[in-house]
Amino acid sequence: MKNTLFICLFALFAFSGCVDDEEDFATGGNISPELTPENKENAELNAAVFEQLNLDYPGLEKVKQYYEAGENYLAASALLEYYRTRTNVTNPNLSLIDVTYSDADLSKANYALEYRFYVNGQLEDATTEMPYSVGKAGAINWANNPKGTSAEYQKQLHRHQWFIPQAKVYRATHDEKYINSWIEVYSDWIAQNPKPEAGPTDEGPWWQLQVATRVLDQVQLMDYYKISSNFTPEWFTTFLTAFIEHVDFLAAYPYEAGGNILVTQANALATAGILMPELKNAENWKNKGYGILNTQVQQFLADGWHKEFSLHYHIAAIADFYEAMKLANANNQSIDFKEALRKAAEVVMYFTYPNYFLSGTSKDELENLDQIVPMFNDSWNRSRNTLKNNNFKTYVEMFPDSEELKYMYTAGNGGTAQGKTPGNEMKIFDDAGFYIMRNGWDPGSTVMIFSNNKFNDVSTSLSSYSHNQPDNGTFELYINKRNFFPDSGVCAYSSDDSAIQEYHNWFRGPDKHNTLSLNNTKSKNAAGVLLKSETRNNIETLVFENQDYENMKHRRAVFYVNKSFFVLIDEGIGNATGSANLSFNLCKNENEVEYDADEMGAHTTFKDGNNIVVRTFPKTDFTFEPFTGRVAFSVKNDVFYTRKSYRIKKNKAADETARFITVILPCGDTSSQNINAEFTDEGYSENGASVKVEINNTNYDLSYTL
Repeated sequence: MKNTLFICLFALFAFSGCVDDEEDFATGGNISPELTPENKENAELNAAVFEQLNLDYPGLEKVKQYYEAGENYLAASALLEYYRTRTNVTNPNLSLIDVTYSDADLSKANYALEYRFYVNGQLEDATTEMPYSVGKAGAINWANNPKGTSAEYQKQLHRHQWFIPQAKVYRATHDEKYINSWIEVYSDWIAQNPKPEAGPTDEGPWWQLQVATRVLDQVQLMDYYKISSNFTPEWFTTFLTAFIEHVDFLAAYPYEAGGNILVTQANALATAGILMPELKNAENWKNKGYGILNTQVQQFLADGWHKEFSLHYHIAAIADFYEAMKLANANNQSIDFKEALRKAAEVVMYFTYPNYFLSGTSKDELENLDQIVPMFNDSWNRSRNTLKNNNFKTYVEMFPDSEELKYMYTAGNGGTAQGKTPGNEMKIFDDAGFYIMRNGWDPGSTVMIFSNNKFNDVSTSLSSYSHNQPDNGTFELYINKRNFFPDSGVCAYSSDDSAIQEYHNWFRGPDKHNTLSLNNTKSKNAAGVLLKSETRNNIETLVFENQDYENMKHRRAVFYVNKSFFVLIDEGIGNATGSANLSFNLCKNENEVEYDADEMGAHTTFKDGNNIVVRTFPKTDFTFEPFTGRVAFSVKNDVFYTRKSYRIKKNKAADETARFITVILPCGDTSSQNINAEFTDEGYSENGASVKVEINNTNYDLSYTL
């Protein structure tokens, strides 16, 4: 009778405030707890956990009674019973109703049973998605550093990225082998990776990002697994003691460099404080977490961009702030970051290419790949489903009054559109240095995005570790479901493996981007300045510059003529000597690009009639140098596609400005295009420039004045 009563009570409640169906509790694993369990005098408990509890917290009366009577096992049992049935907190970021898992989740969960732990796409066998082995039972090598992995492997191994997939599979299948695997592996990790007494000394197991990631997962892991009979009082005291140690560590050592890591750390502190109010330090954790978030929300600049200038980390920062805000509000505490997050969400909207509105996926296989977002700096492609269901769905939840975000969510991935499209005018993100020209929002539209890096207090240099790449002034150009100039991407983070580090360095090269460089050496500065943006007589004009090198500044003027074609003026200004190199890296379809060396350019040969012709002028003073480019749509070390790239080289003297005119003409038949261009001014002037462009016997006089 007691067991039946408990099951009925237990079926009513869940830690998250969400309720599973009755069958889940009636058949949830092997659970058969008793309201008054027999005492186990020899139980291996971590009794220190009771010193961390506020035993006067409502609902812990039995725990206090047993603990003060010296009945630690009964106290631990009562504590576990409390957490299984409590209803005093709500976790809106987790639902335990009809938990499902993907094929990828199942693969990660099953490989983990073999001590092959998933670490963010760094795989021993990419074909089978098989992670690297870290040893075997009783001999897990947490210092594992397989050859061929980047430096991120060791960092992310300690974020335990396979634990949540395992937990989802357990919750859906009630197969106890998954919780047994988690308990064994996490117990081993706790034993082998004690908390350092001196705080985080390197980027290892107890670096703040690793700790924060584990904390955010652990509050969910407890919910997924607590119905299991293998989630025993003994294990619970071990788990909870480790959890407290983690959060106290985060409270003691805020990440001094700030940025996305400090935001994630603050989110973890706030989450622990709200969801675990029974713990003595919970109020301190909560106040510290939200205190940091209230200050660090200024990481979003006035134009909405997160100041690390990576769309990947930008999206993650939005999620951290919104999760923390949503959690507080669901637990009757008023926290509001919406003012800053609205513009941040709109950044994602404007930086989503219109092929997102097609129906389908965005797989890495070349023949199926659709690039949905630009890959400037340390960013990479995302799938349509991820953008729609993980991002825009959340943004509509945050801002139900936004007709534009409603459109992105409902029309995305082939959906039925509601709301309205954002406008087609130039969009300027001056604080971050991004500028967008476009002619529409349907898949056949044209979108050109420029990245003109600026310094910030997170990434104060263009060093190898920075999320900023030395690519000042580069661009991507999307036309009618095709990106003709995708950014090279990231490919690999820094690594002790020389081969992986070589990939990392290659992809950061300035000539691997669509911009001007000096002697193919990386930019020394990132100090982007917007000089002009205007629309007049069906011509949109952008002028911006960046002091790339101490002795050469790059100025780029862009004319978008009749929402039809583009003209670029690039100038290398200063007393630098050497080779001024204007680089272009074309689309991933290598066989559909042909060089036009005599014309200082290239053209595409797609049979669907969606093509471009690229020409740079003047021709007589330049050298054409083709090279094999690369483009990586994910961060998988050596996974990339080769493509055709080239440099237009100008031998620059100290007393001259290197000047280039480039025409990018979208067209169907590339063979019939007649393109010419020349400067019509008297040479470089800091106040402006003028050119004449002839396209198929039609002349265009283009100029700007500052």
